[in-house]
Amino acid sequence: MVAGRTSCSRAGRGSRGDLPGADRPDGTAPERIVRDPRVCSRSGRDRRDHEYEPDHRPWTRRGRPMTDDSKVLLRVEGALARATLNRPRAINALDHEMVLLLSDALDGWQKDGSVVAVLIDGAGERGLCAGGDVRAMRDSALAGDDRAARFWRDEYLLNARIARYGKPYIAFMDGVVMGGGVGVSAHGGVRVVTERSKVGMPETTIGFVPDVGGTYLLSRAPGELGTHLALTSTAVGPADAVHVGLADHHVPSERLPELAVALTAIDSESAIAEVVARFVEEPAAGTLERDREWIDACYASDDAEEIVARLRAHGAPEAAEAAATIESRSPTSVKTTLAALRRARRAGSLEEVLEQEYRVSCAALNGPDMAEGIRAQVVDKDRNPAWTPSTLAEVDDADVERAFAPAPSGPLGLV
Repeated sequence: MVAGRTSCSRAGRGSRGDLPGADRPDGTAPERIVRDPRVCSRSGRDRRDHEYEPDHRPWTRRGRPMTDDSKVLLRVEGALARATLNRPRAINALDHEMVLLLSDALDGWQKDGSVVAVLIDGAGERGLCAGGDVRAMRDSALAGDDRAARFWRDEYLLNARIARYGKPYIAFMDGVVMGGGVGVSAHGGVRVVTERSKVGMPETTIGFVPDVGGTYLLSRAPGELGTHLALTSTAVGPADAVHVGLADHHVPSERLPELAVALTAIDSESAIAEVVARFVEEPAAGTLERDREWIDACYASDDAEEIVARLRAHGAPEAAEAAATIESRSPTSVKTTLAALRRARRAGSLEEVLEQEYRVSCAALNGPDMAEGIRAQVVDKDRNPAWTPSTLAEVDDADVERAFAPAPSGPLGLV
């Protein structure tokens, strides 16, 4: 049985994409709807006494009642506080407003003595969350303003808050879970994937670098599996997600509504592991454990060009395919991602890595590849980005080092 840990809470890490028919499942305890996010006062501190001061300038529409068209549906069902990302047409992609709503809700639920645990999931049939609103990030980069930087600041503070949250944070990671979706799920304490799950950090595809704590998580995967996933932007299924440490349990998607109902009746944190265990099933076999030999052999280098050369020389078809994939990604992103992973591996905490990721993300606003990658993948969808520079050999150490320079707006204040 792939069940992960039996503990329901975890310092340093912690929804499933869709609960068909589970907006008001039969048998749930009566709901207490949080109708206005302003009732969730901010405590300003997590369990490690870090300051969390969300920036409330626009991209937000504050003070709107929690109705069915709200971007995040917030309610309390029995002992379970629930947050449902509610942009199904965009696979629940996160914008700044959603980040602030989640942060405020977590503040309020932390203080609510009737709330034992928090559950996050996503509306619609496609997934928990496809990532951040990359169109808005591109617009910010092209305009030369600070909207993207302000979004990332509050998003990364939310990621840190989730990892250190004072109550069990349960994530139903059904369907698509990419980028920012990993950030609001994989740092939680109880992470549930399904047979439909596709979990990944696709940033090198769009000329960006894994963020939301992704370099922290992937740098701690077994061997060089995280390096492979980060450089190729490969998404993994349920068994591989558990194997690399992005998830804990596999539950069939059709049973998620029943699991959510069962969680509303818990009377203590210790009851969560027992409840979840009743629904856990063995997932179909993954591929990463089988491929570990060539992945570890080829990716055990701090030089991206050396990694590609080893992949091409190995002989395994999968290795050759990985080499071709890496060479199709933004060369600047590939080299910066590799450096970020190696630094994250040496870092002592998630907070330290989030500070690093914020610097790297802000630096990406000043380069051409993020705007070009988003254009090619999301805006024009021609899938033919013109990277600058166009080859790994043209990206030198100074180019990479500039990505780690202090952000113009200063640090997050996490360390």
